[in-house]
Amino acid sequence: MSEESKTRTPEDRQKRISDVVTDRGSISAQELATMFGVSVMTVHRDLDELERQGIVRKYRGGVTAQPSGVFESNVSYRKKAMRTEKEAIAKAAASYVEPGMSIMLDDATTTASMIPLLADVTPLRVATNYLDALRKLSEYRGISLTALGGDYDPLHDSFLGVTCLECIDSIRVDAVFVSTSALSGRYAFHQEDRIVAVKRKMLEVAERRYLLMDHTKLGKVALHRLVPLAEFDLVIVDSGAQESALAEMKRYNVPYEVAS
Repeated sequence: MSEESKTRTPEDRQKRISDVVTDRGSISAQELATMFGVSVMTVHRDLDELERQGIVRKYRGGVTAQPSGVFESNVSYRKKAMRTEKEAIAKAAASYVEPGMSIMLDDATTTASMIPLLADVTPLRVATNYLDALRKLSEYRGISLTALGGDYDPLHDSFLGVTCLECIDSIRVDAVFVSTSALSGRYAFHQEDRIVAVKRKMLEVAERRYLLMDHTKLGKVALHRLVPLAEFDLVIVDSGAQESALAEMKRYNVPYEVAS
């Protein structure tokens, strides 16, 4: 059975295409045309719509779900990427959480990897703008939840905007755990200004600040400068981090830990 036989409308086909791109990371327009039994021109129209929605990024001859300096991958792709590394980082990060603390998690899939580990660190108060985290944490006894509401964004599965910023500003927490898209030199970076605004506000209201980064994000930059790395109490990376990236953090006196 061809893929086209499963997709009776352009919307169905676009959903299937986004699933394929998310699974593979990148693929050519010709491959998609063959897979779905349609013309390359039809595929490009589908990709134009998916790019407009922010789900994929086109390049000459193909499409990708992978990030660039101006494009942040959608949450479906990020959930599947670097899982083992994220779990190691999350385990190291969770060691800094103690019963009775109040913590904040951003909408990053790296920080979300901490969630299964928090069930053993109760009682705990957790504040987050990430909808999937709210769903999962609501199932754990001993964890009190604060939802940081705002305008829901399906590409990030999180709440953003002015209302979210006001929610964050109304509380104070013992620690915040965030991740971002890129780290280079003395700074952390992200592609989207609205995400930058939320992460900056989260850092403002926390007593201690932790940055969780898998090694693919090190030595890279994105469109917007987030904050200087000096604002973090600790940067936690995985064992895949290159020595050059670690040496650069050491040169700038950035405290870091390599998760084993």
